[in-house]
Amino acid sequence: METTSVLLNSKTIPFTFAFSRNNSRKLSFRHSNKQFQSHFSNDYILSGQSLKPIKNQPGLPFYQSTSSLRFTRTHLLSPPKCSYSGSASTDDSQNHPFLKPFKNLSLDKLKAILLQLTPIDIIKWSGILSIAIAATKWTLNLVLNPFFWMYFSWTWLFWPWFVATLLAVYGSYCFYKHSIGEASIFEQFAIVTSVFTWLTLVPPAHFNGYLQGWPFVFFFVYHYFFFFNVSVRKRLYGDYYARPHDPKWDLHPPRWSRLLFCVGVMVGHWLAAFEGPELHLIPGGWSNVGIWILILATLLMQYNSTFYLAKYSEKVVVPTAVVQFGPYRWVRHPIYSSTMLLFATYFLALRAPLSLLFVVAVCLMYYAQKAKMEEDLMIETFGEKYLEYMGKVRYKLIPLVY
Repeated sequence: METTSVLLNSKTIPFTFAFSRNNSRKLSFRHSNKQFQSHFSNDYILSGQSLKPIKNQPGLPFYQSTSSLRFTRTHLLSPPKCSYSGSASTDDSQNHPFLKPFKNLSLDKLKAILLQLTPIDIIKWSGILSIAIAATKWTLNLVLNPFFWMYFSWTWLFWPWFVATLLAVYGSYCFYKHSIGEASIFEQFAIVTSVFTWLTLVPPAHFNGYLQGWPFVFFFVYHYFFFFNVSVRKRLYGDYYARPHDPKWDLHPPRWSRLLFCVGVMVGHWLAAFEGPELHLIPGGWSNVGIWILILATLLMQYNSTFYLAKYSEKVVVPTAVVQFGPYRWVRHPIYSSTMLLFATYFLALRAPLSLLFVVAVCLMYYAQKAKMEEDLMIETFGEKYLEYMGKVRYKLIPLVY
């Protein structure tokens, strides 16, 4: 019996149906592209039959083979617009990159993959799925919690303790790599950021329950202050890396002294956060003009001291002359003085005068010891020139005081 086929292709429904007029009365539904590819290649290209449009159905142009076909249209749906293309169109969805892994996936392959799973694999993937579900549930509960969003804003920030803890752990790991000489630039930056976080952000957040105002400001000021040495290397040499130099200029007090200094500075910052009033009670506006002037003076003093010392030094570290310009006209160790001034400005901003006295005492004990070591080496290197400078500039760290 001769086969008769009808192909309908709609713009709104991307499927084609075909039926055969023979003894079997088969009816098939397939995607239009596949239907065109398979059906036309089999029935018309191989058999040589030509398609002729049916003109007796207005508004319903479709094609049938040369054999007669009786077609009855129902009026339940509007007539679809049909078209035929001689070449099979390419389905964009099949070429989508996210669908490529699933293109050749079949039920048999999926069954084979599942049969290859061992009990250990099942336990492992079950654990991963459970952790993912628990993390998703925790995240949704946190995001949808109105109390979280009540504190989360630009001026009142709910303090994420887990972020500070993770940052401290990662900073400790980077410090270990730095101690063995394997830390990258990013890891050195992570060390500095973790330290400044626990100096300026964590203490006031612990005692207030939120962060506002000056802690944010000094978090960035501390970064800018302590990266001046790096910026000077960039200005003089074009990169950020330290040069090899004579190790005798790497002067460090005993390890116990450095440890006590670090602990004293950390304790001083926590005492300042405890002593000072709540952050929202610290007045703003013109009453803080003096704080901003001290911040500017601190940054200028640190930058000029580092730049003049590097300008008259070999490889930024080894001095080639006795520097008597800029801040070195007032104190003999202005870099240490600017560090003390930075801490003092932060404590003044938090309104913590007793903590200010404590941290100044800690800095004086440590920097006096280190300045003594440096001056002995300078006298050994430059002799009378440095002794003459010491007689001209009598103060080590604090003008008119010490």
